[in-house]
Amino acid sequence: MAERVAFRGLMPAQAAAIKPEDYVKMVKSRQRRAMKRNALSYRELIAKVEAIKKKDPKKQIKTHIREAVILPSWVGLIFLVHNGKEFSRVDITAGMLGHRLGEFAFTTKRVQHSAPGIRATKGSKFLAVK
Repeated sequence: MAERVAFRGLMPAQAAAIKPEDYVKMVKSRQRRAMKRNALSYRELIAKVEAIKKKDPKKQIKTHIREAVILPSWVGLIFLVHNGKEFSRVDITAGMLGHRLGEFAFTTKRVQHSAPGIRATKGSKFLAVK
């Protein structure tokens, strides 16, 4: 059975067509407050997204604004979100609505230890970590 990705019971095409005033009522209170308070801080990002969407929707949008709440008009766009070191690619889908951009651009990577460190004995390679 195929997974049905929906936002509050709406299919992706319907979710992308939601008006901003209706969307504000549909998200949880934390996102609603963030959108209300921070609208001025990422107004430039919203204007940038609208301009790129009219010109070339396939163009990637670079941003440092990790706290921006994902809006329905952004579904299908590609963002490059800064994670502190580099820009991580984030493809916006309907399942991401109501979340923040930073949730999909991880700031830390998994640590993978491969060999014993400098001046370690050959026998220490076989010791248990815990």
